[in-house]
Amino acid sequence: MVTEEALPTYQTFLNNLDGIRDETGASLTPWAVWTRAWTAEENRHGDLLNRYLYLTGRVDMKKIEKTIQYLMRAGMDFRTENNPYSGFIYTSFQERATSISHGNTARMAKAHGDAELARICGTIAAEEKRHEAAYAMIVEKLFEVDPDGTVLAFADRMRKKVSMPACLMFDGRDGDLFSHFSAVAQRVGVYTAKDYADILEFLIRRWKVEELQGLSSEGRAAQEFLSGLAPKIRRLDERVQAKAKDTAEHTMPFSWIFDREVQL
Repeated sequence: MVTEEALPTYQTFLNNLDGIRDETGASLTPWAVWTRAWTAEENRHGDLLNRYLYLTGRVDMKKIEKTIQYLMRAGMDFRTENNPYSGFIYTSFQERATSISHGNTARMAKAHGDAELARICGTIAAEEKRHEAAYAMIVEKLFEVDPDGTVLAFADRMRKKVSMPACLMFDGRDGDLFSHFSAVAQRVGVYTAKDYADILEFLIRRWKVEELQGLSSEGRAAQEFLSGLAPKIRRLDERVQAKAKDTAEHTMPFSWIFDREVQL
């Protein structure tokens, strides 16, 4: 929910990409219309989850609202350098990641008897999947008209890694809040390194990266890098998980849930 609520940052990001900006704020160009429609849909996600959490009384809303404020003030460096190729690859990846994490949360909520939260997260996951489909179609067209430039942008994007939008979140106390949150998400299965590798493999198949022909030497090197990246991520994750099993359990108090200790 904190991620969804920092929506102004993401609309600003989209409007900074070269060649596709909403120059007036109310432009009727197709891209500008899409950006505002996407923003309006994403805004509902944050509103709905915020109200759900408020009404349950299970969380410290003051601490959560502080986290949202800090995150919006911090912004986010997507490391796209205003390159629309990189921007659309990022959004294709990120929307799929968001859909997966909401879908996993929905399944967990259902398993624990919270049918309403399951329905909320399932609905949001479905919308995120439609957003992913739109961005992936844009990148598919980029591969059609400029395969060399697009595969280079894809490889560059993955070398920089796909940072999650809330990586700069802060609650006023924990300077490493996102890492601690990510550790919990990985442990319980909301979003994992396996999901990251799965998304990469899915997009490589979706965009037929391994079938590209007529690339430059740099393009072929990028193609080879992308083809071998997911297995490397899986091997690294296996080593990390094996190491984690050999270490003592570590817990952290989270201000969002009244300083309850949570296993990382």
